[in-house]
Order: sequence, then C-alpha cells, then structure tokens
Amino acid sequence: MRASQYLIATLKETPADAEIISHQLMLRAGLIRKLASGLYTWLPTGLRVLRKVERIVREEMNFAGAQEVLMPAVQPAELWQESGRWDMYGGELLRFKDRHDREFCFGPTHEEVITNLASTEIKSYKQLPLNFYQIQTKFRDETRPRFGVMRAREFIMKDAYSFHVDDASLEQTYQIMFQAYTNIFTRLGLGFRLVEADTGSIGGNTSHEFHVLADSGEDAIAVCDKYEYAANVELAEARAPAPGTEKSKDLVEHDTPSIETIEEISQYLKVSADKTVKTLIVVGVDGLVALVIRGDHELNTVKAEKHSLIAAPLEFATEQLLKTFLSIKPGSIGPVGLNIPVIVDRSAAALKNFICGANQDDKHLSNVNWDRDTVIEEIVDLRKVIAGDICARAGDDSSDGAKLSIKRGIEVGHIFQLGVKYSTAMNARCLDQNGKAITMPMGCYGIGISRIVAAAIEQNHDDKGIIWPSAIAPFEVVIVTIGYKKSEAVRAKADALYQKINELGIDVLLDDRNERPGIMFADAELMGIPHRLVIGDRGLEKGVIEYKARDKADSEDIPLNKLEQSLATLITRS
Repeated sequence: MRASQYLIATLKETPADAEIISHQLMLRAGLIRKLASGLYTWLPTGLRVLRKVERIVREEMNFAGAQEVLMPAVQPAELWQESGRWDMYGGELLRFKDRHDREFCFGPTHEEVITNLASTEIKSYKQLPLNFYQIQTKFRDETRPRFGVMRAREFIMKDAYSFHVDDASLEQTYQIMFQAYTNIFTRLGLGFRLVEADTGSIGGNTSHEFHVLADSGEDAIAVCDKYEYAANVELAEARAPAPGTEKSKDLVEHDTPSIETIEEISQYLKVSADKTVKTLIVVGVDGLVALVIRGDHELNTVKAEKHSLIAAPLEFATEQLLKTFLSIKPGSIGPVGLNIPVIVDRSAAALKNFICGANQDDKHLSNVNWDRDTVIEEIVDLRKVIAGDICARAGDDSSDGAKLSIKRGIEVGHIFQLGVKYSTAMNARCLDQNGKAITMPMGCYGIGISRIVAAAIEQNHDDKGIIWPSAIAPFEVVIVTIGYKKSEAVRAKADALYQKINELGIDVLLDDRNERPGIMFADAELMGIPHRLVIGDRGLEKGVIEYKARDKADSEDIPLNKLEQSLATLITRS
C-alpha cells in the first residue's frame, strides 16, 4: 500500500473524552472514529489489525476441528422466551418490534440460536461431537459505554458452541478449546493468564477466563505465582484460617450511642477491625438469612448468591423488613440470639472473643464466642480475598510466595461447560447408541475480537504510540522516503524495494507522501509499525538504508547488498 493512496488519519492531540491509553491511541493512530456512544467506525488501519486477529482465531479454531457458521444478528423473542432469558437478561438486551408487531432482539450472544439449530439438525449420537463457531457483530446496550472499543455497545466477537453425547465428550472438547485459546493468545503476542471464573448469566458449571494483564484492566484477579493459581476475585478463595486458641472471656455488653460502623466501633472500643464481625441480613428463599463476615472483610456477593438458602439475585433486607421481622435496625445487628439461619464466613468462624452488635439499639457485645453464645447454621467461604491472603492451594505453606496478589486484567476470552441448561429448555435432543433420546450437553467458547485490539495496545505502547506485536500489526514494514518526489534515485530504489517486500508476502506501507521526514517518522511510530526502513540520497550515496525496529531506541545502517538477507532475519512472522 502506498501512503499517497491510503487514509492515514493520525491526530496530534488526544481527544478529551478518551480515558485510557488504548482509546487514546486508537483515535490518535487513526484506527477508529466515534459515531455515537459505544459505536465506532473502523478505519482502514484499524480494520487491518482486526482482520489479522480474526485470521489467527479462524486458523486455530479450524485446526481444533470447529466448523464456521454465520447466524443472524437479529433474533426472535420466542427463542429467548423458550430459554427463559427474555426477562432475565435485563436492559443490556436491545429489544424491538418489526412492522408486524413481532418482538426481536439484537443478539448479545447466540446460545438460543445455535441450540435451536442443533435441535433440528442433530439427530444421532453418530454426528457428535460437533463444534460450531462464528465471527460476528454483537450488541449489548451498556448502561455506561466507556474506554472506546474495550466496553462498547457494538462489538465483534468469536463465539463457539459444542454439542455432545455425554459429559466426558464435553470435557474432552473443553480441553481442546483450552489449548486452542492458549495457541491463539500466544500467536497474537499477548501476555495473558488463565483465570478460574464465575459462569455468570451464561450459566453452566466449569468456566475459565483468559485475561491480558494490564493496569487499566476492569477485572481484579487474585494470583499466586508459586502455585500457578489465578481466579477472578468473584470466585477466588483463600486458605481457611485455623481456629483461635485464646481462652474464652466473659461476655460484656457495651453502650455504644450513635455508633453503627465497624470503623466507629473499632475506635470506640480500641480494637482492630479483624476482632469484630459484621452481620448482613439478606433475603432468602424462605425468609431472611444472616451472613456474618469479619469486620475487615467484604462480602463476596457472587459466592453468597450461590448458597441454596439465599435468593438470587442477592438482595439486602430493607430497614422496614428488619423492623418488621427482627425488631432491629441497621448498626447494632449481631449473630447472638437471631432467630433466622446464621451463615458464617470461615475467617469469622475462626474468631474468639470477638465484638458484634447486640441486636439492641446503641448496644454492642464483646468477648463473644460461637459455641457458647450463638449457633452457626453453616460455615462457608463468603468473603472477597485480599492481597496477602494465603493461597487456597498452599497447604501448610505460609511463605511470601504462597500469598495472593491482586492484579488487573482485561478479559479477552471465556470458555464454559454449559451442561444441559439450554438444551433442556429448548429440547435439543438426539438418539444415543441404544436408540434412547438424550439431552445434549453443551460447551460455549467466546473471544472478544475487537477488545483484543485494545488489550494489545494496553500491553504494548510507549510515549510515541503503539508497539504492535508483528502478528497483528497493520503493516509489518514501513518504507519512509526522503525526497520521493524530487530524487529519481530515491524513487527508483523505494519502488523496487516496495515490490520486493510485497513479493515476499510481507505487509508493507510505502510512505511516498510529500511530507517532512519528522511527520512520516511520527506517524509510523504512532501507528506502531514494527520495522522502519529509511531511503534517502545521503544513504544511497553510502550504499546503505537506515533500519529501526519500533521497540528499539537506536537505528542501524544496513548495506544495500545485504538488505534482503537482513530483512529475512529481522522480520519474524506469526
């Protein structure tokens, strides 16, 4: 491609509404332009990157035995009503009616459509397993679109769905997809971590996320490098502490006027927050339920919501409910004497002589002990992990290497073992080897294609612009010409080199614009092109061409008679 015939839409200034570096650089490097909130046009440079990501994803999916299909973006409401998600999915589902007053949605995902297809096309176990994938536009009506394509309303996704005769087959395909995803992100040149994850609204049992580690990541990840453990904080587990060994003290009641928070009670009684507990009352499936966690910890609502006694979605009891059913108000609630189920976090259950509310206004208790003063319905893991917790896999190891750290990650891939959630609801059945109708277990495997572009920039940039991994760079080489319009020698050499590099199958941009060298250099660096060749009369007189790698500070001269050999060494292909 010649720059004189190509839209180089670089910007000198950073747009005011671009918050994170990838959004800033995608706008400045001319990859995207905003059309409306959460909606972006992909310009030629951005689309070249996007297509290269798609190519790698396709190659690995095909190699893993998946078959590409293309499903409609617009989906009939009946399918979502059949699965039970039409009302459950919420405001992110863009719903509309056609001219015949029939309800549709713009698909945020395609479990319903693919399951409907499987229910009509798969008749026998002999056809299984089958794995279908597509690369297609999705739409989720985000409440607050932000960070450019990182959290846009319209985005491009690769979604795949597999169907099986039994759970053993599902597990086998899950492992194949696990390896395919590892291959994809490795080829893309990204630093990533595999993370144990919650299945969320998609449903299912086993779930793993692939995260690109970056300071701007929206997801918090608990990591233990020593035991190769990583989990989303919604799911992460720390090692349960050993029970306290101190002797029980006599129970004491304290007047605590106008004191309601853990911080206030800690200061008032001159104790640290880890010697207190907080009791949270939530709505259960059959009345109210008390959740007790240590005062310095936070409730993990995802963990709590999974408990069989607790209604989903998790809902905290209102002040009116507390007054009506427990005759107490927030601020002085504790587990002693409660006539509702009391579920206690493991860290809180290990406490001795702790402080809690007395279930009387302006009263607290100290030296409370579980066996003596109150009854525990169940001890479970209810809290969010924090940095410094001991990894759940550490056993007796309490060394620094066994402690969890909290890192930020950008989710770029997610794989699920869905089980029979959708195939049961939508009657996706086939005959097994005995002629018996069985419900087909399913797997689901997603990759955020457009999000990968932003994630790669978050991980690969400097103060001059993007530094693309070669596999997804819009161009691998840029030829910058000094005096292309004025010097016949420069023009002849540049054209010949441009043709030669093209013949080698390498994406090359010939900057033949009538611009100052500084502008051409700045554009090449901002766009992140990995390899730069500079051709000018001065270098040609010396028999050299200047070469500079985008990720290196210094340039070097390459003799013209060794240029082709040097390029083959310097330019590594994915």
